[in-house]
Amino acid sequence: MIPMESINISANLILLAGFSCCINGGSLSDKQVPEYTGPSFQERSPQVAVLAGGCFWGVDAVYKHVLGVLEVKSGYAGGSEKTANYESVCTGKTGHAESVRIVYDPDSISFSTLLKIFFTVVHDPTEVNRQGPDTGTQYRSAIFATTPSQKQIAESYIDQINQAGVFPKPIASQVAVLEHFYLAEDYHQNFLELHLSNPYIVIHDLPKLNHLRKRFPELYR
Repeated sequence: MIPMESINISANLILLAGFSCCINGGSLSDKQVPEYTGPSFQERSPQVAVLAGGCFWGVDAVYKHVLGVLEVKSGYAGGSEKTANYESVCTGKTGHAESVRIVYDPDSISFSTLLKIFFTVVHDPTEVNRQGPDTGTQYRSAIFATTPSQKQIAESYIDQINQAGVFPKPIASQVAVLEHFYLAEDYHQNFLELHLSNPYIVIHDLPKLNHLRKRFPELYR
């Protein structure tokens, strides 16, 4: 996301005008992502999912409002420990993606349902290395599987959605095996809840919660 020190209201009003069609859940919010129909697996509670969908502030906030999710933390996946810090990741040269680690109860919510929210509400999964005003590999769409079954479900679900022609472009989400997840700095944790009036949050992230409430009322808390 735009570094906090550079965010100001006038700048973000310009961003709103220029990127209003790219706000997550905007023009894609009416797309009907089908229920997952591929192979299913028995999961013991709790389970961990790691997802990347652009700036982690909004992704974190969405999943904190999903029933069955026990904990959400923002962090970095895809790169090395040496470069797992905000300043390095912002260069887009470290291999990291801004990600969230989701601990969930599979008796209450399945991994495939987490992915349906991911494809429907969290971001535009057809964008390559960008979300809204944020560009670079650190903002790529990615599913970092923590188990072999997660990898199989993710790949199968992407194929299913592409074959259904849900989106005008193929899903660009990377599916990879998680090697490491590194927690982001404390000031990034639970950012939306602590900064509700931040212009970036108002423009780009609060709409995601509205879409979650409208599209998944039975899962919203």
